[in-house]
Amino acid sequence: MIKTLRLAAILLIGGVLTGAGAKTPPDKEAAALAVAEAWLALVDAGDYAQSWDEAAVLFRDSISPEQWQEVLDAVRRPLGETRSRELLSTSYWTELPGAPDGHYVLIQFDTSFENKRNSVETITPMLDQDGKWRVSGYYIK
Repeated sequence: MIKTLRLAAILLIGGVLTGAGAKTPPDKEAAALAVAEAWLALVDAGDYAQSWDEAAVLFRDSISPEQWQEVLDAVRRPLGETRSRELLSTSYWTELPGAPDGHYVLIQFDTSFENKRNSVETITPMLDQDGKWRVSGYYIK
């Protein structure tokens, strides 16, 4: 289980960035934000398998559906229902640690859960191989 959580920590791009991202182009920001919110709705509903299916190739190549289920059962499920989620920031990146160069939007939400009032969710949609925005990373702090 520890190995799985470490793998997830590596996969879940978010808490290790240094420097500042570029100003997010408005069209990329809107597309990435819409994808992030739809994907988070799947996670909120406990539909972890579907969240894996709809994630970026980079994400799916880094963690199996079974490992993803284990990680979310261990980390996300104990937080309980999402009570509120407010957008904190977005930043556009073309380079992220441990990820290939590409187009990424790092999005942070101030989120309150049933069992944890103050959290920051970081979700990283990327422009995937087929030209569609998909989630490549998810991190809760």
